[in-house]
Amino acid sequence: MKTTKILFFISTGLALIFSGCTESGSSGKEAATANQEVPLKGTISLSGAFALYPLANIWASEFKKLHPEVRFNISAGGAGKGMTDALSGAVDLGMFSREIKEAEKQKGVWWLAVVKDAVLPTTNANNPEIGNLKEKGLSQEVFHKIFITGEITTWGQATGSNSKEKINVYTRSDAAGAAAIWAQYAGGDGQEALQGIGVYGDPGLAEALKKDKHGIGFNNVNYAYDLKSGKKYEGIEVIPIDINNNHKIDPEENVYENINAITTAIGNGKYPSPPARALYFIAHGKPESKVVIAFLDWIIKEGQKYIDEAGYVRLPKEKIEKEAAKLK
Repeated sequence: MKTTKILFFISTGLALIFSGCTESGSSGKEAATANQEVPLKGTISLSGAFALYPLANIWASEFKKLHPEVRFNISAGGAGKGMTDALSGAVDLGMFSREIKEAEKQKGVWWLAVVKDAVLPTTNANNPEIGNLKEKGLSQEVFHKIFITGEITTWGQATGSNSKEKINVYTRSDAAGAAAIWAQYAGGDGQEALQGIGVYGDPGLAEALKKDKHGIGFNNVNYAYDLKSGKKYEGIEVIPIDINNNHKIDPEENVYENINAITTAIGNGKYPSPPARALYFIAHGKPESKVVIAFLDWIIKEGQKYIDEAGYVRLPKEKIEKEAAKLK
């Protein structure tokens, strides 16, 4: 009888011990699984504005370092292509460089402001009037008469000199946010209001100006300044804007020496807006893809630290917080 009782207690104790081990082991595995993050996988496709293209590539490269199984397909083709591709679902995100129109909102476009940039009036570095341009600049009224009405046709008329040299005006042939925002600043109703020889893309317009010492056009900051040196690209000169229309460039208007000077001026409002403006990622409705949302969330929270070195301007903190709320 005693032997039976002893065996009962031993077997019961062993059962409890093994039961405890099993439960402990099971809960440990479950906890490990719960704490292990599922790696992000998938492909994110983007197209659109040349203005946002350089920064989008930097963001993609840095994000991929954290998530190696995420792939990116990024192509520039102008803001118009970005809008068309986004609304049709051809890409996950469109890159966009002007304000969203009401008609586009009615089509279901969703947008996220991520950074600030500006369009700059540009010319050939060997323009015979470069001395006058740097000293006097050109006013908004003069840009209106060059790009919109065509009333000013010679460099002498533009700078007040005796030059009879014809101004060769260049604009964008592709649907471009840069062209739309420059037209807005120059007093025109949309890109179609701009006169000039149409050239495809921001890089193409810059190249056209490098080859024409009598040319005038406009470029985004990253296509006027070399990011590595901080100086203007060889062959390109930025035309100072005579903001107060006093026919000279005052010290506070002289903000074009290097990329740091111009981005600082954009950030503190010394450079006018327009042609400074926000840049956007857009989609047809709020993105549903987990990997796309994770990328956008990372841009708003972590990707901001790459903006300064990339030659762009950060949006105000309150604006970024407002944009972050769109991702929740």
